[in-house]
Amino acid sequence: MSTKIFLTAQDAQNAFYEALERCDLEAMMAVWSEDEEIVCVHPAGQRLAGQAEVREAWRQMFAGGPNMRLRLTQQMVIAGVMVEVHSVHENITVAGEARPRPPIVATNVYLRTAAGWRMIAHHASPAPGQPAAEPAAAAPKILH
Repeated sequence: MSTKIFLTAQDAQNAFYEALERCDLEAMMAVWSEDEEIVCVHPAGQRLAGQAEVREAWRQMFAGGPNMRLRLTQQMVIAGVMVEVHSVHENITVAGEARPRPPIVATNVYLRTAAGWRMIAHHASPAPGQPAAEPAAAAPKILH
C-alpha cells in the first residue's frame, strides 16, 4: 500500500510522467489505484486489467532503464468532484534516435479516493498522421 497522497489529479499525473521518464516501477505503481478495477492500454498493445497485469507491463517496459524525455502538450482536463479525465499528447524523445517520434495521444482517468487522487485508467495510442495535402483542383466543382 502506497503512503503517497496526491492532493490533486494533476499531482498524480505529474508523478505518473516523472515515474515514466525515470523508469521507476514503485513510483509508477504508487500513482495507480490499489483496486483491481484498473485498466492500462499501451500504444498498439492489448488491454491490461488489474494490478498484476498493469505492474508486469510497466516492469517489462522499464527493464531497459531510462532513455527517454517526455513533454506533454495539448492537455485538456474534464474535472468532476470525484473523477478527472486528462487528455494529452505525449511527445517522446528517445536517446540515440535522430528524429522525434510522432506524438502519442493519451487519456488518463483519475479517481478521488480516501488515499488521495489515483489513476484508474491510462489509454495511449499513436496520433494519426498528418492528412495528405489535397491536390489543387483544376476547376471548382459545382453541385446543382
